[in-house]
Amino acid sequence: MPAHGKKYREAVATLDRSAPLAPRPALERVKEMAFAKFDETVDIAMNLGVDPRHADQIVRGTVVLPHGTGKSVRVLVLAQGEKAKEAEAAGADHVGAEYVQKIKDGWLDIDVIIATPDLMPQVGQLGRVLGPRGLMPNPKSGTVTMDVARAVNEVKAGKIEFRVDKTGNLHAPIGRVSFTIDQLVENLTAFIEAVVRARPAAAKGIFLKSITVSSTMGPGVPVDAAGYR
Repeated sequence: MPAHGKKYREAVATLDRSAPLAPRPALERVKEMAFAKFDETVDIAMNLGVDPRHADQIVRGTVVLPHGTGKSVRVLVLAQGEKAKEAEAAGADHVGAEYVQKIKDGWLDIDVIIATPDLMPQVGQLGRVLGPRGLMPNPKSGTVTMDVARAVNEVKAGKIEFRVDKTGNLHAPIGRVSFTIDQLVENLTAFIEAVVRARPAAAKGIFLKSITVSSTMGPGVPVDAAGYR
């Protein structure tokens, strides 16, 4: 790992990581400590009290962030006929069943794939390519659907998917440093509440063990999770 630069070390020196902050002051610190020359992403990292090795303790779901992520999302809709026309009208970047072959040939210039159920047998052949990249359409996340227009609109509006990893951690973008504090607080709150709603019945004890927010290049700021438990 490369050593952190001077600006990062200066930012860390002003931070007391043993004292979690309420969401607003935590995000204010993130904005203060963002020093990169580009508009950094603001990320949330959560450690959950679950054991994802057990199927009944996997935490996954979706949430539409009120103010989006600040990132332009490229959407592919695998559909034909009228559904393809609906997807185009809704603003999908790429539409058509022919993209199944394009993906087989190595094309992956997209962020989200939505598919109609009738094309899933073809999409299933792409599992090895799409699965590891988190691009596989899934009914639970609303990306396998006949209502392609709604799905496109939600993704474009800031809908993101989350899933706990094998160590019980969960990461997601919740905006940009250029967002206002109010926008970041509302996105953060919406995300945490969605994760709490996705709590499995089998999870015992403290569910939100820790929450940290950070910018792309900045240090992590601990958030007091007490208000969400």
